[in-house]
Amino acid sequence: MTYLLQQPLVFLIVVLFVAFIISLFFCPTKISSIRSSALFFSLFALLLGVVSCLSFNQSAGFQFLFRVEILPQYNLSIPLGADGISMVFLLLTLFVFPICFLSAWTNITKQTKHFFSFLLAIELLLVLTFATLDLFYFYIFFESLLIPIFIIIGVWGARERKIKAAYYFFLYTLFGSLFILFGILYLYFITGSTNYFVILFSDIGVEQQKLIWLCFFIAFAVKIPLFPFHIWLPEAHVEAPTVGSILLASLLLKLGGYGFIRFSIAILAAGSYCYEFLVFTLSLLGVVYGSLSTIRQIDLKRIIAYSSVAHINLVMLGLFSTNQQGIEGAVYLIIGHGVVSAALFFCVGVVYDRYHSRLLRYYGGLVVVMPLFASILLVFTLANISFPGTSNFLGELLLFLGVFEKSPFVLIFSTAGIVFSAVYSIWLYNRIVFGTLKTNCVARFSDLIVRENAILVLLLISIIILGVSYTFVGNYVTLPLREIVLLNDFCVI
Repeated sequence: MTYLLQQPLVFLIVVLFVAFIISLFFCPTKISSIRSSALFFSLFALLLGVVSCLSFNQSAGFQFLFRVEILPQYNLSIPLGADGISMVFLLLTLFVFPICFLSAWTNITKQTKHFFSFLLAIELLLVLTFATLDLFYFYIFFESLLIPIFIIIGVWGARERKIKAAYYFFLYTLFGSLFILFGILYLYFITGSTNYFVILFSDIGVEQQKLIWLCFFIAFAVKIPLFPFHIWLPEAHVEAPTVGSILLASLLLKLGGYGFIRFSIAILAAGSYCYEFLVFTLSLLGVVYGSLSTIRQIDLKRIIAYSSVAHINLVMLGLFSTNQQGIEGAVYLIIGHGVVSAALFFCVGVVYDRYHSRLLRYYGGLVVVMPLFASILLVFTLANISFPGTSNFLGELLLFLGVFEKSPFVLIFSTAGIVFSAVYSIWLYNRIVFGTLKTNCVARFSDLIVRENAILVLLLISIIILGVSYTFVGNYVTLPLREIVLLNDFCVI
């Protein structure tokens, strides 16, 4: 028990690795055992994540430091550890995966064993990505995530264009990752190491930082995705199964934000300062473009996908405001968006399971046949608008304070995202819930079953808790973000 409290991160990784290995040896016909085992291990991992957070010292820096020896004779080892930023991303990851397993409980009927094994592999790789303290291993885990997601979209996708969407996702992300590999190699030649702490305290010239920053920028901009690197995202969301869309929106896109915070802003402060005008320009264009594109969509998943583009570009404004309020607001909005987007994509999956269509024109008047679903969807819609009392509100409030401190001019244009967000969110809710009930689909629709109700209530409670209490995220990220802001201020001076 003492070792568990001292090294919960290592124990978490071991549990997920064992879960993945066990899943490979299940008989493919024992569907119930496969589902139950995967859900059990994901819930156990979530429990370990909560233990990690409770034993984490919020007034200290990196903790749970551990080195996994691979080939000691060649000095090959994986350094692991977490600070407050890592902890909130890890907890988001561990929270979303039980929801993913429950979402796929009855929806995935072919090759169920392989699907759940891929989900466990993705969870393990995400935890390793957020926990590693070496840029080279970060790249390996970051890149390895492409394979299971590519297969999930290509094999379990919903429509005929799923292969094209899978290749879109794979090629775009692989292209961006080649640049981050070049940046890591360049850092190695400059500093002689890929260890995060060695690079963090190394003296890297401004011109060198500018080149490396561009390499990292391309990789993370594709992943997050920043305008105009977002082309792959709507296609991947539309063709992916519901669980794939939840993973993309809630977790995989957050890797880009984590990369910007951990590497681009913290390590390459001078590069971030030199290119902040580029980021502000692309982000403002992305907020407006994403919002306007959302309004003109007719596919439910595309609407939420383009909405994510607008929100993520707003996050980028906060990150590169390089002040405490802006970066804290951006991190809080990333976490809040991870929960809200998971809820919205699951809601789309609920109605798709009943009518097998995502075209908006086939829906209307659902409040008559699904009143409980309509009520819960209203809260998620308000959260997407960043209504006070929901998770996104606190993030956007801090973010806009930070952007105002950086540039009132940028704030004026970025607030257009609030107006557009209200327009497309209320418009979508009105089209689905109210209006004329489609008589040809009345018999197919029924209100939420127990499993769906449990998932949505869990997401609903999480959104409200994040909306009324900043401490669940703020206490963990305040100290590490303050250090990042100080590094950036020192660079500017």
